[in-house]
Amino acid sequence: MSSLSSLDGLKAAAESVVLNPAYHDLLAVVKGARNGAVYGAKVRFPHALVMVFLFRSGTLRQKLDLVFRATRTHARNLARFAFIYKAVCYLLKHYGATPGREGRYDSFIAGLLGGYVVFGGRSKRSGKIPSVNQQIVIYVFARVVLALARLAIRPQGGTGLPLISRPGVSETISRYAWPVFAATSWAAVMHLFRYHPDDLQPSLRGSMTYIYQQSDHWDSLRNFIWHNK
Repeated sequence: MSSLSSLDGLKAAAESVVLNPAYHDLLAVVKGARNGAVYGAKVRFPHALVMVFLFRSGTLRQKLDLVFRATRTHARNLARFAFIYKAVCYLLKHYGATPGREGRYDSFIAGLLGGYVVFGGRSKRSGKIPSVNQQIVIYVFARVVLALARLAIRPQGGTGLPLISRPGVSETISRYAWPVFAATSWAAVMHLFRYHPDDLQPSLRGSMTYIYQQSDHWDSLRNFIWHNK
């Protein structure tokens, strides 16, 4: 009973700490790292599992090792970025130009530093940019561009650019921009795949090779319908 009482006491003490408003901002840094690790693992593990077992060759052990390393890298890097970002925001808020208040550019500065430290480097082993980091940064960049495009044509709020944010013009761009964007994106990637495949991101190149190149080859009904090779 005494051991149970001790555990209950420790749990109550820990609960009082995590619920204390005085520690909220610091503990938010810790939970940000925790959430980054959990989210990274949840997102990467099923994706890596499918891609590795469908498109990579090797033994079962080698494939599982690839899945584990990709999942670990994704989870670790999101955790590191979240920790750095929230820690820098905390420091700027409490020790910056206006202590106790968040500055207008605190999130930008924190993101800049976190992005450089976590995603800006090259692998010490290979000297290349890790493919997981490339995928994460490209994913973020695509969402940033779409958000900036929406802000550029927004009539209200003072964020729109001259001419294209005017009523009428803004609505026309909103209506036709996506079909043009989709068409030119696919036109560009197919041209690059045809003439400059080595410059495409490896996982994209692998997917396109499977769909568009390997579909040109078969020597029986078996590998025409049921198997690829």
